[in-house]
Amino acid sequence: MPSISKKKRNKISEQILSYLYNTSPEASFTVKIAEEIIRDEEFTKSLLEELEKSKLVTKVTKGPNGQDYQRWERWRMSNAAFEAYKNLR
Repeated sequence: MPSISKKKRNKISEQILSYLYNTSPEASFTVKIAEEIIRDEEFTKSLLEELEKSKLVTKVTKGPNGQDYQRWERWRMSNAAFEAYKNLR
């Protein structure tokens, strides 16, 4: 499998951030984000983890009723990234 250039990874990350901004304040599952940007789940998850290290997205570890997720991961845009993105629009 050929590697994807840094420039293309950044463009796909921008698509992820745009989707999370549009669905904010709700958190989205990895599979839903992957469907929206038309990429496979593992690749999407790796990009989300990179964005989390950059403090642009936040992983949601608990469900709406307070139960801990064992296998699933939900993501939302971090507060700082949301404010910065809102000022750009």
